[in-house]
Amino acid sequence: MSENQASVSLIAEGKDYELLGTADQASFILRSKADFYTAHLQGEDAARFQADYHAIQLQYPNWKPDQTLAQLWDQGGYSWLAAQDGE
Repeated sequence: MSENQASVSLIAEGKDYELLGTADQASFILRSKADFYTAHLQGEDAARFQADYHAIQLQYPNWKPDQTLAQLWDQGGYSWLAAQDGE
């Protein structure tokens, strides 16, 4: 995991959620800080996430990071791909 952590950068951060991604946008890390769960998105999941993320940003341009990321976490179903931190 240390290799992945070194190659990702912060995309968006709020009080409850955090989104990191690789420069090539081939993988994303979506974290629920409150729940201590993290979704590691790669391949098809990363491509779908990127499309969903951009769609929400276009639809709700004034939303803060927590609003956008919570929408993806809950309604987008990305919480189903998450594991508890430390696992």
